Amino acid sequence: MSTLDQIAISDRRIGAGYPPYVIAELSANHNGTIERAFAIIEAAKAAGADAVKLQTYKADSITIDHDGPGFRIESGPWAGRSLHDLYREASMPWDWHAPLFAKARELGIVIFSSPFDEDAVELLEGLDAPAYKIASFEVVDLPLIQRVAATGKPMIVSTGMATVEEIGEAVAAARGGGCRELALLHCVSAYPAPPEDSNLRTIADMAERFNAVIGLSDHTLGTTVAVAAIAQGARIIEKHVTLLRDDGGPDSGFSLEPPELRTLVESCRCAWEALGEVNYGVKASEADSKVFRRSLYAVDDIEEGEVFTNANIRSIRPGYGLPPKYLPSLLGQTARKRIARGTPINWSMATNPGNEDVGPDALADTSSAEK
Repeated sequence: MSTLDQIAISDRRIGAGYPPYVIAELSANHNGTIERAFAIIEAAKAAGADAVKLQTYKADSITIDHDGPGFRIESGPWAGRSLHDLYREASMPWDWHAPLFAKARELGIVIFSSPFDEDAVELLEGLDAPAYKIASFEVVDLPLIQRVAATGKPMIVSTGMATVEEIGEAVAAARGGGCRELALLHCVSAYPAPPEDSNLRTIADMAERFNAVIGLSDHTLGTTVAVAAIAQGARIIEKHVTLLRDDGGPDSGFSLEPPELRTLVESCRCAWEALGEVNYGVKASEADSKVFRRSLYAVDDIEEGEVFTNANIRSIRPGYGLPPKYLPSLLGQTARKRIARGTPINWSMATNPGNEDVGPDALADTSSAEK
């Protein structure tokens, strides 16, 4: 049973109260060999990622082989290449999908994909994909979103470049099409993305606006931005992964290598654990440190009947005496018995133990320290 702030992919719950869900994006980093794709899946599993994700399209279905205006990339990491040439190199061959799904399942890591057209959805349905991802560039393709929603599987929608209105339309298309478990990923569709464009405070705003699980699809270099997103409420982190950036490939320059992916997984989990809950007072890990607080002690021998002054009682460490806030109430009172130098002060030692400033906690904290 799902709620709007939780989804589940292959029985792994994602949302408030659960560790971050880390997706290793394989994308085009196969570099044209299925063996490399297998190795990336193995590396993702070894690094502790929750899932590995593919992209499912054909160059001829996502564009056409044409060199006219608009069909050649003019800037960025793929400048000078035609769209068809880039997508032909980057695409995942249709016949690789079944063995890649089988490999992931053999290793025990979740695998799913981003379909870019209806034929891709049919292929992935035939492989019993447990979830679907809508890429940022497809967030405006409402018919595709509706088709994916009709599968009834959990959906993750990236929102790079999208306006609030466009995100709202995508959410309405998904939910209207039958999606009951929806996550949105804040995203900057630049490759690599500059950290200063990340605007991670958007994550909390998205959660409030769209009442969905929110995460981050991160194209910045390194892991810092992704880990920071956890503190803003990100429940899902997606990063491109490669075996070695120096091997090249369309996405290699902004991808993590396996040791960096492990660091990401561990750091995201640590950040999530550190968030905890609203909590004041002494933590279990602080219990031994409480004795190093200041408290009131006899700093000189005090005879019975002698007046307490700043010269014979002071606030010092350790913390077995009364809290320092009671010093003004003690000054001017007299000792009920002899008190040796270095003895923690408690109310039973004063002539007015029923002082109105005293609380039961103070008595309880110091009763065992009487000498």
